[in-house]
Amino acid sequence: MTTLTAALAPTLIEPTLAPNLTLVLVTAGLVAAGTALALDRSLVRVLLGMVLIGNGVAVLYLVVSGRAGRAPFVGEDPAAISDPLPQAMVLTAIVISLATIGFLLALSYRLWQISGTDDVPDDAEDARIQRLALDDQTSSTYDPSETSTTTSDELAAGDGRETA
Repeated sequence: MTTLTAALAPTLIEPTLAPNLTLVLVTAGLVAAGTALALDRSLVRVLLGMVLIGNGVAVLYLVVSGRAGRAPFVGEDPAAISDPLPQAMVLTAIVISLATIGFLLALSYRLWQISGTDDVPDDAEDARIQRLALDDQTSSTYDPSETSTTTSDELAAGDGRETA
């Protein structure tokens, strides 16, 4: 009886989701190239990397959405319509990508105005803290009278060493 009911029930989910291999390779290529560009020090390359990653995510949503179908209108056969959720997710990904690209574009333009280059400079304070860490020294702004809530101080207190 259950096999007869299952045979008569409309198939709302495809039995096997076989993605298009070309779209999978395009997605992987776009995200990989975008990630490589986003790790550069030039803000223009970071901007281009974010564009490629955004487009890769949009293609990824096309891959996972399944086969193309008819528009989801009332009264249509459920097996023939396409899922509208991936289309909404692509639109959301486009909006997020556009906001991120707008922010990076403003950031790179301001950096160009200030320094005349689009390369992100080294942070002097970060370099100083790295030198202090290599020399195993504390910063001049460190106040040992304050109680710390960091995990490393709690672990050090458990070892028998005193923390301030």
